[in-house]
Amino acid sequence: MNDSPKLKIPIINRGFRRINEEDVNILVLHGPNLNLIGVRSAQIGERVTLDKINRALRRKARELEATVKILQTHDVAKAITFLKRNRNRADGLLLAPGPWARCQHDILDTLKFIETPFTEVFFTEDFDADRYQDGSIFTKDSNATHSGHPLKVYPEALAALYETIHGESSADK
Repeated sequence: MNDSPKLKIPIINRGFRRINEEDVNILVLHGPNLNLIGVRSAQIGERVTLDKINRALRRKARELEATVKILQTHDVAKAITFLKRNRNRADGLLLAPGPWARCQHDILDTLKFIETPFTEVFFTEDFDADRYQDGSIFTKDSNATHSGHPLKVYPEALAALYETIHGESSADK
């Protein structure tokens, strides 16, 4: 029998924790191949990476005093699980669907079911040669669609979604 003391492993809550009713929690769901945006940006002489996008998002969230929870996945089941698990704590969602914009009705169905307001994020043609924004199945149900350079459009869309959720101008933040 082992008499050594048992180690206590701390439980880390990596989800949202609402301190007060004023807190704004926003999910960010990056769709397929966003982890490879650095490859595409290098082809056009830029240095955009998913890490830089996420840092820009976190920086803007701190300015707004909001919390973001970020997931990038190629797996539709993981995306749906992410949305369902966070539905009761999330006030909004930034969705960069990429190729899902044309065909992932199961994600759209989940978004309708959980009723979390969401904003679509798309990129300029340099970063999105297939123009996924054209014909997106999500547009009709989203509260807004933002398109632009990846490092600029995400913070802009986050600020606009925050303003929609929080009901005050984020321009002062």
